[in-house]
Amino acid sequence: MTAPPRLFLGLLDDAAIFPPGNVPLPEAVRAHRDRRSSPTAPLLGPFICALPRWAELATALTAGSPLPVSLTLPGGVADIPAAVARAQDEPRVELVALEVPASAAGLSELVTAVDRHVPPAVRTYVELPWADVTAATVATLVAAGLRLKIRTGGAVPAAFPGERQLAAVLDTAVRGGLAFKLTAGLHDPVRHRDPTTGFEHHGYLNVLLATGHALRGADVAEALADQDGVRVATAIAGLDDPLAGRIRQHFISFGTCSITEPVDGLLRHGLLPEDPR
Repeated sequence: MTAPPRLFLGLLDDAAIFPPGNVPLPEAVRAHRDRRSSPTAPLLGPFICALPRWAELATALTAGSPLPVSLTLPGGVADIPAAVARAQDEPRVELVALEVPASAAGLSELVTAVDRHVPPAVRTYVELPWADVTAATVATLVAAGLRLKIRTGGAVPAAFPGERQLAAVLDTAVRGGLAFKLTAGLHDPVRHRDPTTGFEHHGYLNVLLATGHALRGADVAEALADQDGVRVATAIAGLDDPLAGRIRQHFISFGTCSITEPVDGLLRHGLLPEDPR
């Protein structure tokens, strides 16, 4: 019951240094490099680092091929020039993406800054509040060649969107032809309630299915709400390769502080042809 191979390629962005993982940065860089030369490599996205930790990252870098990095910019649009300049001065880093918090009201300024400072090869993900993801903001992002970042978890219940709330965001993005990534709360493949915190977590397999539902005009919230692991995994395995490709054109990746947990989830549900660990 394996899934189409392309469905999981580059799906897991390495956010090991962020909560709740909080892996020391040098250790996280070493682990990421090790995975780059392991059977897990095809599943791996870039190493995610926050701009305020740039000096620490530079200290942890070693010789060899450049480390693919996505930089989060807590300062928003004002951080863009410094982020690009630092990356361009560091040959041991390949800057592949920026992740910038913004609002609908600030999109014009952000588009101008990206156009002025960000090289075309660097993807820019714009993290908007859920309510700001409208047909108009999606059209603005698409026209500017930008992508959406969606927050799906955190340290408080309010950081977790309900299935209908997230469904509205995904459906709006897909209808508008927008690519997106997700962040936080997605270690497990299937939607579940955390027994310790009581928080309802979305499953990354649910999000893949929900994106497919949005592409086909089916019920997106229904796909997000399903907590039956066997049913979800069976549906994933039943996706054909063309649809898998279309899903991944929209759902690019998600940030996870543990690469091991999502891989274990895929293996547990029999969705990988072999153990990549």
